[in-house]
Amino acid sequence: MIHPAIEPLVLAAREREIARASHLDVDERRRSYRDELASLKGPLEEMDFVRDEILGIGGRDVATRLYVPFRDEAKALVVFFHGGGFVAGDLDTHDALCRRLAADTRMRFLAVDYRLAPEHPFPASIEDAVEVLRHVANHLGDFDETAARIIVMGESAGATIATVACALTRGEDLGIAAQVIIYPTLGPELLTDSAHEYGAGFMLDLDQLRADYRNYLAEWSDHTDFRVSPLMAGDLRGAPSAVILVAECDALRDEGVAYAGLLEHFGVEVELLEAKGMVHGFLRFGPQVPEALEIVDDLAQHMHRYVENSSV
Repeated sequence: MIHPAIEPLVLAAREREIARASHLDVDERRRSYRDELASLKGPLEEMDFVRDEILGIGGRDVATRLYVPFRDEAKALVVFFHGGGFVAGDLDTHDALCRRLAADTRMRFLAVDYRLAPEHPFPASIEDAVEVLRHVANHLGDFDETAARIIVMGESAGATIATVACALTRGEDLGIAAQVIIYPTLGPELLTDSAHEYGAGFMLDLDQLRADYRNYLAEWSDHTDFRVSPLMAGDLRGAPSAVILVAECDALRDEGVAYAGLLEHFGVEVELLEAKGMVHGFLRFGPQVPEALEIVDDLAQHMHRYVENSSV
């Protein structure tokens, strides 16, 4: 059952047909997504400072944005990958969310503007993520002179990018204390019970997500590739410890739960958090939904614990 605090937001989204945008072309899809997030952002959290920087990696430029909160307590840098179905989103669409997360977790955030489909189909976004993680690990002091560890975080499509990048680099010494995977989409099949129950009208429309996957995968037909479908991974031993956050009323809930089980099967420490009554994207609701802020507090505690318990 949807939490009463978010029901007006969900109903408003339905009325605007934001959750049913599968008929839109890519440019319209991006505008719709940008407008949706702008309508939810609320007041912006003040930061000590915010810095935009272009990283030259792999022969290309990747835009990033560093958020430094006034209370900067953790000895870790959070590298953040935004959502948007692999085709939408950028540093500006998730500016409010990154500010809020940085302030509430008391950690520095580095948001990554990875390449989007269809202009840059799979696996371009994952290649960007891997190269950014390697660059940050080798130049950590440039982003936080006190940081000794990295936390990799992603939401929705960005969660897939984040966890795949962690899996691909798990044999490297990048100093990743944990991966934080927030309501992830973990493959194009979308056949779970939660997908059937919440696949339309709950802030994430599966027809739209299927269209996004078609743009993302383009000519790539192997859906068993774990970079496309992390639930198909044959070995995740040595992947970073994980905090996985799912929303009860989200079409992607069951995928997140299954992924937690898969990581545990391979010996990865996992904390699975379920936000009761919440829908996909609920962290973006911010101060409009105090219950969402409470969940962020819980998330922050887990993140700090992994940083404190990890060895350098």
